[in-house]
Amino acid sequence: MADKTMTAEEAVSRLADGMTLGIGGWGSRRKPMALVRALLRTEITDLTVVSCGGPDVGMLAAAGRIRRLVAPFVTLDSIPLEPHYRAARERGTLQLTEYDEAMFLWGLRAAAHRLPFLPVRSGLGSDVMRVNPGLRTVTSPYDDEETFVAMPALRLDAALVHVNRADRRGNGQYLGPDPYFDDLFCAAADTAYVSCERIVDTAELTKEAAPQTLLIQRHTVTGVIEAPNGAHFTSCAPDYGRDESAQREYATTPWPQFAERYLKDGRTA
Repeated sequence: MADKTMTAEEAVSRLADGMTLGIGGWGSRRKPMALVRALLRTEITDLTVVSCGGPDVGMLAAAGRIRRLVAPFVTLDSIPLEPHYRAARERGTLQLTEYDEAMFLWGLRAAAHRLPFLPVRSGLGSDVMRVNPGLRTVTSPYDDEETFVAMPALRLDAALVHVNRADRRGNGQYLGPDPYFDDLFCAAADTAYVSCERIVDTAELTKEAAPQTLLIQRHTVTGVIEAPNGAHFTSCAPDYGRDESAQREYATTPWPQFAERYLKDGRTA
């Protein structure tokens, strides 16, 4: 089977202006920061970013690379509101499509299954419908005749995710407490690039962990990138926790000053 290994630079070289880009992880947890950093070193811009946002969104927003953000939230977890994202929103430099978390999940599921939409109850009776006037409802064709939100598929041109382990064929494994939506990001995308803490032989993936930890299936993956500490400064449990000191430095430093050293070698201080 094909060896899908590549560098972070090779992965982002396949991206282009104007793409819809999904980024895995959740807030400041298991974000593919090595890939985000490689993307920021390019001139790629005008992106629609789909993410349970954290510093990935904050950095891309601060650098002026996002045209539209599709997200249920943007947070650094221990710092509730991502400051660089907030500044970009206050300046009006990006558009926002905001969905409920459950709607976001089912939008990815619809895309993963190549469906145009999926019916969900989430959003009914809330301001989600008001701030997204393009959303439509559907009525069940059965006797219940229940009304649902028709959540549109969140189709992606490309996805970037980070996991604990992967093999060269594209099978990805998480070892932490939560899979997040990383498998759905890959399945919803035309191309998907998976960074990992360590590349191992396929047989090693299930030697010390259950088969259920094999979150990402190789047929959804285009490229595999070995990136030790590739989620830093976000967490990648159980390999390492969030670097709170580095995150505070990021949150309190003007972006141009922070980017000068971070994009050079990944240092935050």
